[in-house]
Amino acid sequence: MTLLSFFNRKKDEQTATRPVSLNAMTLRRLCKDKMALCSLIVIGLFALMAFLGYTITPDPTPCCNQQYLELATLPPFSKATFLCVEKANADTAEAQQGFFDKLVNGEPLPYTAIPIYEYHKEGDSIVAETFTGSTPNDGDMVSYAKDEVVKIETRTFFFGTDGYGRDVLSQIMIGSRVSLSVGFIAIIIALLIGITLGALAAYYGGWVDNVIVWLINVVWSIPTILLVIAITFALGKGFWQVFIAVGLTMWVDIARVVRGQVFSIKEKEYVEAARALGYRTPRIIFKHILPNILGAVIVITASNFASAILLEAGLSFLGIGVQPPMPSWGSMVKENYGYILLDSAYLAFIPGIAIMVIVLAFMLLGNGLRNALDIKGQ
Repeated sequence: MTLLSFFNRKKDEQTATRPVSLNAMTLRRLCKDKMALCSLIVIGLFALMAFLGYTITPDPTPCCNQQYLELATLPPFSKATFLCVEKANADTAEAQQGFFDKLVNGEPLPYTAIPIYEYHKEGDSIVAETFTGSTPNDGDMVSYAKDEVVKIETRTFFFGTDGYGRDVLSQIMIGSRVSLSVGFIAIIIALLIGITLGALAAYYGGWVDNVIVWLINVVWSIPTILLVIAITFALGKGFWQVFIAVGLTMWVDIARVVRGQVFSIKEKEYVEAARALGYRTPRIIFKHILPNILGAVIVITASNFASAILLEAGLSFLGIGVQPPMPSWGSMVKENYGYILLDSAYLAFIPGIAIMVIVLAFMLLGNGLRNALDIKGQ
């Protein structure tokens, strides 16, 4: 046996006998679940797309609201040629717009884009026939000096255009920002309320538990969508109102799970030892109890994230969620569901498929986390 092989064997023996942490075991089990891993990748891609936003959308204008009525309801993978003409009165403030502002809000086009059918050069001018979408085209002839034309470009609308000639792919990409933002912030609100009330109810018991359970039962008895609609009417329509409305209705599930988990472990030896050492109640709850129920909270959070996305889509479909021109998957389905009976059904199917994919990804991830955190089942 060589010296190198001897050291390699010793290293393998040390690795085999080294204790593995619970987090490492959970991560290892999760990595073996192919469906959960694929779901995590899908969620990551949507999150990256939502974060980069206008920097990667084909239409970088605010709310992806650049309209070309001549190009309405183009099928997917259609191409169009644009004559980009310099604006007469360009706003200097827009030219000085910072990168972060562009990332969040987009930026207007620095030129006027005119859809054209064909063009040719005549001396120092470029003559083009405007696009009408008719057969034959029969568009108006326009002429611009070469120094006025910024560029002539051909764009591909991979998901086609809607009834206003807006790029559907760009709206889907920015719509993911709305759905994921609503889910993320609503879950934070629900976690803060649900964990606090559930932990207090189970730890103190008595009249505190009775009052909180009564509140949980009252909220639980009201259909979620009706409660969300009522809160939305009270707060008003808008982007931030949806966050609050969804968050204020999703804490009940979390509170019930946390209450049950805290009930099961509050009499454990380490909790009794913390009390005997004179630790205060907040420290016992947040340092000794809540870390041991984190697995159950993570699983219910993944499920509620999917529910929050569905609620936001439903509110936007009903017209009381995110308001135009901000694109939302729910509002896109509402605007285009009439095309399902026509030859442009993709306008309603594409945002519907996006909702289905992201919700399915969160549900599968939740199932994977539940299996990975189930130590007894291993």
